[in-house]
Amino acid sequence: MKQEYIFIGPPGSGKGTQTIMLSKETGFPHIDTGSLLREEIASGSNDGQIADSFISKGQLAPIELVARIIKNRLNKKDCENGFILDGYPRSLEQAYALDKILDELDGENKVNFKAFYFDVDENKLIERLVNRRSCEKCGAIYNLKTMNMQETDNCPKCGGKLIRRSDDTEEVARKRFDTYYNQTAPLIELYDKRGNLVRIDASLTIEEIHKNLTGAIKEHVNS
Repeated sequence: MKQEYIFIGPPGSGKGTQTIMLSKETGFPHIDTGSLLREEIASGSNDGQIADSFISKGQLAPIELVARIIKNRLNKKDCENGFILDGYPRSLEQAYALDKILDELDGENKVNFKAFYFDVDENKLIERLVNRRSCEKCGAIYNLKTMNMQETDNCPKCGGKLIRRSDDTEEVARKRFDTYYNQTAPLIELYDKRGNLVRIDASLTIEEIHKNLTGAIKEHVNS
């Protein structure tokens, strides 16, 4: 049975980290919408040029365009047994667009579709984001507080410089939460009503979250 997983959660909930870990274990491709759009733009394709004309101005790419790019990616051979989608859908409109995409791609095939919701308190997430640092060389992500690291520390993996993202401030983070709760949070209700939602306690450590996530997958894989 084909496995289709989407990860939903507010900024800093750790869903990106868990997606990468799960992808390595299952072999299902990790499809990050942001990276996908950047790759499309870098390729110079027609869709990429259109996307760039919006994104370069700080605007969101049209829903139909993003849906087309997502569909093309999900139609590739490495997705035929399953995939892990991160960063899409982010709104009810995108969720309905994804419904149409999967209806066309899956046909009469049996599919196990689950939406994993990374649930965590907002104040805890703010603290996590403010203390988040990433390596400018290898991209590894760390938390200064939980890992007892200092501002001047270099990346333990490659020695690269640890930097703070410009949007990892309390003011910006709270604005991102406003956007999340207005646009993305309604997805929780949608997938819950459909019986596709699986809640994951994202307030725990990376290891604990991953253990619960893989346990939930085993429990729900044939449900």
